[in-house]
Amino acid sequence: MLFSEIIGQTHIKKHLTTSVDNGRVPHAQLFIGPEGSGTLPMAIAYAQYVLCSNTNGKNNNGNEACNLKFKNFSHPDLHFAFPVTTNDKIKRHPVSSHFLEEWRDLLTKQPYGNLFDWYKQLGVDNKQGQIGVDEAQDIIKSLSLKSYEGGYKIMLIWMADRMNTAAANKLLKLIEEPPNKTIFILIAEEEEQIINTIRSRCQILHFPPLAEVDIKNALIKNYSLNETIATKLAHQANGNYNKACDLVYSDSEDTQFEDWFIFWIRSAFKAKGNKAAIHDLIKWSEDIAKTGRETQKHFLNFCLDFFRQALLLNYNAEELVYMEVKNEKFKLENFAPFVHNNNILDISNEIQDAIYHIERNGNSKIILTDLSIKLTRLLHKKSE
Repeated sequence: MLFSEIIGQTHIKKHLTTSVDNGRVPHAQLFIGPEGSGTLPMAIAYAQYVLCSNTNGKNNNGNEACNLKFKNFSHPDLHFAFPVTTNDKIKRHPVSSHFLEEWRDLLTKQPYGNLFDWYKQLGVDNKQGQIGVDEAQDIIKSLSLKSYEGGYKIMLIWMADRMNTAAANKLLKLIEEPPNKTIFILIAEEEEQIINTIRSRCQILHFPPLAEVDIKNALIKNYSLNETIATKLAHQANGNYNKACDLVYSDSEDTQFEDWFIFWIRSAFKAKGNKAAIHDLIKWSEDIAKTGRETQKHFLNFCLDFFRQALLLNYNAEELVYMEVKNEKFKLENFAPFVHNNNILDISNEIQDAIYHIERNGNSKIILTDLSIKLTRLLHKKSE
């Protein structure tokens, strides 16, 4: 992957290439950034720059044969680890090496993709993947072998915040004292989810959300959109290029999530003293509970964003409101007054608690029903 294919983040590209040119390559690095900010493509481009002896900030002027191997992500000295789980193909002890075909397909089609996209690729939306002890053992085994081309070996661990404690502890010594010419690149969205002992051994690089103008230019270049449409989609993407790509094809799960959210809010409003609306909320909870856990978590994060956007609109911060509601019968400006200083913290806490319990395999039907009943009370609280 070429640096020229990566959107924005110019200062990070310059920092990484300059450090390699000056012979300063840390043995363990942690790339932290929100979804769609380019942490994964940047890590692959950086690995190519190191492994193929590229120079002067360009990663296509070194070893030509080596650069060609990166076109289909098959360089033998670049190793990948990522969250996995059992599926129809792998019934026991899943590790990343079992899913390299699917992984390379995702990198080719959606290098800015998120965990939700990855689980859809695997067909395991109802399960939650992790980087476990089997994976850690596989990493240790891979890195114990000699470098294929006699130079560096790079282990790229995507979504390292999904590594369980047992796996993290198993890798701790290796990350602290790796074999000669071995580099770890860990990629994560939530820094605090990575245990301190690993964080303290890594050089941390923070990626900001992408600038609106960078997303706009990428959409014009990659999708031949006119400037007006590209500007609108870039604004709606809120720094997330993966979301911008979904919006181009109207393929965003947000459309379905919006329908679920509007039905939920309307039922919660009507539920005060209305038995039929309570039944609607229970039925809604049962329907959402039938989807996969990743979908449920993704949807609840969408709900958090929706409430935050309503709050910003309520307090006249229109320039920060990027969400555009597609349902013509639901107006964000009409909903906004019901989200205010006296209920937003409680709503946010309840949704985050629901995400926490779903992530830990709680009963989704009970969790969502409880959340729905609490929402009926919170939406009717008056602003102070």
